[in-house]
Amino acid sequence: MSKKILIVFGHPKFQKGSSFNACLRDEFITESKKCNNEIDLINLYDEPPLGFLDGSPATELVLNYRKRLEQADVMLLMSPCYNYICTPIVENWISHVIQPPFSFTYRKLYGNFGYPQGSALKGKTAIISMSYASPSFFISGIIQQIPRRVKKFLFGYLCKMNVKYLRWYEILPNMPKKIFDKHMTKMRIAAKEI
Repeated sequence: MSKKILIVFGHPKFQKGSSFNACLRDEFITESKKCNNEIDLINLYDEPPLGFLDGSPATELVLNYRKRLEQADVMLLMSPCYNYICTPIVENWISHVIQPPFSFTYRKLYGNFGYPQGSALKGKTAIISMSYASPSFFISGIIQQIPRRVKKFLFGYLCKMNVKYLRWYEILPNMPKKIFDKHMTKMRIAAKEI
């Protein structure tokens, strides 16, 4: 059965072939279309800026993103890991779009205590794709797992989405072709498995 996939792409080099992440995105799109999936692509660096979250009501742009997300079966969030988080533009998009009551609500048990319940995103799939450049085992094996764990808590625990990860290591300026090809194969497989 075909699915609708919303890709939220947060790399400043978003043009075709301009970055490793752009190559991954394009490989995913090509393979997904072969599986008859529908793609809705948001290149955040090519979109109007959202500004910083300041407590103002959601703008038309944010409401449009929410509508697109609500219509999707799968969200693929793509970002390099910068300073142990997604790129700031992705983090800002998440802050604006993934807010209660759209994405989750709380059921009150007693006083201020309760537990989250999913809303519009409940049961959808969130795929978090992050690329890492650190060659250090400690950094890549321990520290760089923090951003994905935070995203798992947000999308999995709060929003009640099914969370999957695509992690890309050895993303250094002179990546050998063999490793690049291995990563592209991994992305094709991920696209087929949706």
